[in-house]
Amino acid sequence: MLDAKQHQGKFGEDYVRVLASAAGLLVFEDDLDVDGVDLGFRATGMYGRTFSPMIEAQIKTWSTSVPANSAGHLTYRGLNEWQFNRLAGNDFTVPRFLFLICVPADHQRYTSIGTDGVMLRHLGYFVSLQAEPRIVDPDKKRKRTVKVPIANVLTVSALRRLTETQSAW
Repeated sequence: MLDAKQHQGKFGEDYVRVLASAAGLLVFEDDLDVDGVDLGFRATGMYGRTFSPMIEAQIKTWSTSVPANSAGHLTYRGLNEWQFNRLAGNDFTVPRFLFLICVPADHQRYTSIGTDGVMLRHLGYFVSLQAEPRIVDPDKKRKRTVKVPIANVLTVSALRRLTETQSAW
């Protein structure tokens, strides 16, 4: 049996995998997480002038039913400076995003099943940190606050659009 943190993290990754599957995207994963990337997403075919465009994401989960919302943003304090630096800046070959999946505190409420299907709880959000400068001498023990726009809901169409256009929105 997974401990609570492992269970929550796995659910967050699987939540995003479900969206990617519904979007018709390929999902890839490095054999080791040494670069701050949990999953990558690739569209197949030609999009504009790019063949098989892709993005990468660090996926974090937040177990709260009502995340702190301030001026249209979620205030997330769960990234350490090292993790932040793996997402910040604009010099990545493949665009990177933070995917923040808000989940219930009680793991038994992650899903519910009805006659019309399965519901995954709660919502996922995304943010690009490409405009953020990296932290000089990052410390894995210090946290870096990130503002995640509540308008950036991670949906099937949003994930597909991010991947196909490789846009920071």
